[in-house]
Amino acid sequence: MSDPAAMPAWLAASLFDTPAALAAAVVAVALVGLSKGGMGGAFALMGVPVLALVMPPVQAAAVLLPILLMMDAIGLWTWRHYRDWAVLRAMLPAAMLGIAIGWLTAAWTPEALVRLIVGLVAVAFVASAVLPGRRAAPPAGHRPVAGWVWGASAGFTSFVAHAGGPPYQVYTLPLRLDPKLFTGTSVVFFAVVNAVKVVPYAALGQFDGRTLWSAVLMLPLAAGAVLTGAAVVRRMRAAVFYPFMYVMVTLVALKLIHDGVRGLWPLLTGG
Repeated sequence: MSDPAAMPAWLAASLFDTPAALAAAVVAVALVGLSKGGMGGAFALMGVPVLALVMPPVQAAAVLLPILLMMDAIGLWTWRHYRDWAVLRAMLPAAMLGIAIGWLTAAWTPEALVRLIVGLVAVAFVASAVLPGRRAAPPAGHRPVAGWVWGASAGFTSFVAHAGGPPYQVYTLPLRLDPKLFTGTSVVFFAVVNAVKVVPYAALGQFDGRTLWSAVLMLPLAAGAVLTGAAVVRRMRAAVFYPFMYVMVTLVALKLIHDGVRGLWPLLTGG
């Protein structure tokens, strides 16, 4: 293990005080930033697992939340002309309810179970969406009840397991919005969700000065990754964007199922 004293003082004061920790942070932030730019939730889902290679998972999640807020601010500016207010009206109030439920039940909700359920739902959604008869179906309209169900699910799973993307996409992908409109609306939705999550995370004692300084150090990389992802999405046609997104949802679902089974296996086997 490298000696933190050999690192520059400004770096040694962060959580990235070894070469391994710094490398993991760079990879994690780059992947999450590309996702925040619009390139799909599969990249974002790797953020916590990559950082958890060099620090406890709870600490990894805590250090990523301020970075996510920075990315959200950049994403809001980058996609400021693109948002579907009907989606936000349908889903954001429900997401607030989902976050509240997640906060109240955090002590009793197994994260692994949430990941497994979300993964299975996402697999079923993709399977139904790619059936031959469904591929030719016209874009879905807004459905208030479905908006509340999937909005609350996105808020809850985002708080408990940092896995709000699949429930959000279950509602929004069938709408077949223009790729730029889809991305801009997603940015607004998760910017609000992440901002609201700060209050319960702070109440649970997840932030300190070292965590916040670590997030500040990653700001330039976070900005560059978000802008790179956005530049790629701006050039994607819908015929390319939507198959790409379904692939991303599938990868997220498989990762969630894997993590859920691995987390529950000791409980089921007594190991």
